[in-house]
Amino acid sequence: MDAGAAGAPTQRTAVVIGGGISGLLAAREFARAGVPTTVLEASDVWGGCVGSHAVAGLTLDSGAESFATRTSAVADLAAELGIAGEIVAPNPGGAWVQLPDGPRELPKTGVLGIPASPWDPEVRRSLGLLGSLRASIDAVLPASLGTGAEATSVSELVRRRMGRRVLDRLVAPVVGGVHSADPAVLDVDMVAPGLRAGIRQHGSLAAAVAAQRRGAKAQPAGLRKNESAGLRKAGSAVAGLRGGMHTLVAALLADLRQRGVTLLSGTPARSVRRTADGWQVVTDGATFDAGLLAVALDGPAAVALLAESLPELDRLRPDAGPDVSLVTLVVDLPALDAAPRGTGILVAPQSPGLQAKALTHATAKWAWLADRTGPGRHVLRLSYGRAVAPGAVAPGADTPRAVVPRATPDSRGGGAAPASRSDEELFRAALADASALLGVPVSAGDVAGWDVVRWAGALPFASLGHRHRVAAVRGICAADGTLAVVGGWLSGNGLAAIVADTPSQVRRLLP
Repeated sequence: MDAGAAGAPTQRTAVVIGGGISGLLAAREFARAGVPTTVLEASDVWGGCVGSHAVAGLTLDSGAESFATRTSAVADLAAELGIAGEIVAPNPGGAWVQLPDGPRELPKTGVLGIPASPWDPEVRRSLGLLGSLRASIDAVLPASLGTGAEATSVSELVRRRMGRRVLDRLVAPVVGGVHSADPAVLDVDMVAPGLRAGIRQHGSLAAAVAAQRRGAKAQPAGLRKNESAGLRKAGSAVAGLRGGMHTLVAALLADLRQRGVTLLSGTPARSVRRTADGWQVVTDGATFDAGLLAVALDGPAAVALLAESLPELDRLRPDAGPDVSLVTLVVDLPALDAAPRGTGILVAPQSPGLQAKALTHATAKWAWLADRTGPGRHVLRLSYGRAVAPGAVAPGADTPRAVVPRATPDSRGGGAAPASRSDEELFRAALADASALLGVPVSAGDVAGWDVVRWAGALPFASLGHRHRVAAVRGICAADGTLAVVGGWLSGNGLAAIVADTPSQVRRLLP
């Protein structure tokens, strides 16, 4: 079976393996260039981590529920798809952080929790006088400290420049909530690109953070002026879509169908091999020949699939991402109308008795969702599962996985890992954690509906040195000239990075 249209030469057809957001974006770029394109998705669901599920009669995001506004990439895509008017900012309540000695408002002037000013009142409340004093020493340290090594972890950079208290009380909760990982295992150049260069340019880590925050203040197209205040608070340098981020996938699919892209779900690619004319992809029921190939899978799966044709990729196989479980609770609890923890709360790994790494109070964060639920009904999202550095222990920490609905245990201080726990175990943990984090008792009798979504390795895992691994993978693809390997494991975590990177990688293959 030829992946191209009838009569089209093989070199002018394309196959995309993977129907997550990266695969759909790759297919769109091929189709915009007039290349007949087929997308193969192993599951029956499109969009990958940008999915949806129904809970208590509500259609909610099952994965990503916002996008970073540091660039206009997602907003520009929304405009091209005709949904720019649906872009909304979160409510301006801001996020909190749960520390071992109690909850605090998360400082609003940070990047990955790293403060732009150690003496900001919110920072000082979290760090204490001595913590802020130690962090301020960053301003007189040489710019070479933390920037000279070829690769540096988030933990190493922050600890050396601002001290252990900033790392433990601000950075670890944010990194755990966003990347489901211990900052000791993450390559700072992948999760905060340009930060080390900013230190060299501006003289300190705080100044580099301030410069990145200034650059992030540009408003995305389609964001209403009266919503701009929502971008000033911590945890709110993001925007979303009215109705949920999954509506972006629906708009993308409609666009691809209009462009004549063939979308085949339930069709896993079993093997890939190089041919004289391009590529041959074998599934359970068919063989697809095409001149151009885009592989939009997680890192380990992509390397495994291409290993026979490009054995040099095997040494670049990345670590698997963390397994994460997301528990959604829809509760009838008027006491939460006051949004006691703003739009949500991140959990420091040292916080005793807590298993969740983060809680999002979705109805406090998004006005459109609160309008749909009405007073007294609330949507809470708790995530479990966190990758830790080898030999490290993160007490009470747990996190979410790559799309596999309904839950499973992780042994990180708080008990079983998310992948091995039953749904009921995670549900009970979520009730206990929500009660502790919100300061309002949440019981099973308050729950109108709940669900567990598991994401097995879906979050890209940017371990130390990953930036150089990405450069090597990209070099191999560039040398081939007919292959693009795309996805968050290469572009960096988050929709903004993926939406900016994927089209540019596909365009390298087009005349």
